[in-house]
Amino acid sequence: MAPRWSESCGVPYGASLTLSPYHRLHAHGAGPSDRVPEARREAARRRGDQVAETTTDRSPDPESPGDPENRDAPEGRDAPEGREVPENRDARDPRRPRGALRVGRVRGVPIYVTPSWFLVAALITLLLGHQLDRALPELGPERYLVALFFAVAFYGSVLVHELAHTYAALRLGLPVHRVLIQFIGGASEIDDRSTTPRRDLVVVGSGPLLSLVLAGVFALAMLAVEPGTVPGVLVAALMISNLIVAVFNLLPGLPLDGGRMLRAVIWWRTGDVLRGTVVTAWTGRALALVVLVGFPTATHLAADDRGAFGGLQPLLDALLAAVLAAIIWLAAGRGLSQARRNAQLPSLTARALTRRAIPVPGETSLAEALRRANEVGAKALIVVDDDGAPLALVREAGIAGVPDDRRPWVPVVALAEELTEGTRVPADLTGEALLDHLDATPASEYLVVEENGEVYGVLSYRDVDEALLAMERRRPAAAPRPAG
Repeated sequence: MAPRWSESCGVPYGASLTLSPYHRLHAHGAGPSDRVPEARREAARRRGDQVAETTTDRSPDPESPGDPENRDAPEGRDAPEGREVPENRDARDPRRPRGALRVGRVRGVPIYVTPSWFLVAALITLLLGHQLDRALPELGPERYLVALFFAVAFYGSVLVHELAHTYAALRLGLPVHRVLIQFIGGASEIDDRSTTPRRDLVVVGSGPLLSLVLAGVFALAMLAVEPGTVPGVLVAALMISNLIVAVFNLLPGLPLDGGRMLRAVIWWRTGDVLRGTVVTAWTGRALALVVLVGFPTATHLAADDRGAFGGLQPLLDALLAAVLAAIIWLAAGRGLSQARRNAQLPSLTARALTRRAIPVPGETSLAEALRRANEVGAKALIVVDDDGAPLALVREAGIAGVPDDRRPWVPVVALAEELTEGTRVPADLTGEALLDHLDATPASEYLVVEENGEVYGVLSYRDVDEALLAMERRRPAAAPRPAG
């Protein structure tokens, strides 16, 4: 099973993000908000579990989270040759990005356009409109309509790039949750827990390959149009932009497509995915520095005038370079820290993180229950029936919300969450299996039980969050006092 990846950022014109159900669940805020602490949601956003990003072009693209799963696809192996690409039939509608528009579905995968796209489309329209004033002076104000058409057509190419990632992932049996068109790019969210180096190469490489094909198609189309005309300028611009998308994303640094391809090759040759991530993350950081210095330098040397904004053009070029460099640098850094945490994930155990708990009848006052817990150093309360069988867990958030002067009058049952099968956690669960179990039933506390059904204690999700964050910082987590 592939480790949980997380270079959660979003980058140049098309990023195929991959993530585990764990990240997907919390990024979408699944589960009742009164049961899942804010710390849990925030930590999940910071972790971005298992988000491996492949990308497309020379610009940024944040955001990501998801939708469905194709359960008809074979697990752990490629789909049979010649098989039709499966649809995401289990697709549940994910929480869409704020303000985003769903523009369609492909094979059950929803496609969203975020508000940031409209800002970038307007910027492209403005910049290209100024340029067209020199290339096609006879157009007049209509040049802005031509520029807007290019912006839409270009992002259509970005969408095709993303759908190439999506199609390849579904073909290999990897669930795809959604596609985003946003900021200066796009993102495909793919769950790749069962991926392999070969699968990574296929899924990641499909995007730049299709962008190269599109560039070739537009190059051939140039033979059929007259240079210096509106069709001629549009076709040439689309050919150049798709070529830039493909070439930039093939650069060998995370979070670009080329970085993921290089990581897959290193993983394939060495069997060590962490080594591949470390190498490509540092390559990505070096690439960020090249972009920061090289992009404004290159545009300055190539400019034959002051550009659309006169003397401000160098400043705008430097600002764009700084934004791109920051996105690439931060994404590479996140991939590096999360990969190191993933390497330590097997050391995450339910038993070590369990809090000592005491049983109390439901009618016991909160003040009395806390007094008993303090006497024995317990950190959690379990509501039991007359026979001592556990019925519910008293929520930590509920306790904190009761003023001291009210605690003698509030029964613990009023603050308890009824136990379900999902909120019972085997004490021996570790690593990814533990996270998957918690993922299936989001809650703030879980009852930890031995194999024979004996109660071991209570696991707080806050402690799991802290342990994961400590792994990211490469510091050992301070585990609560063991139960028993």
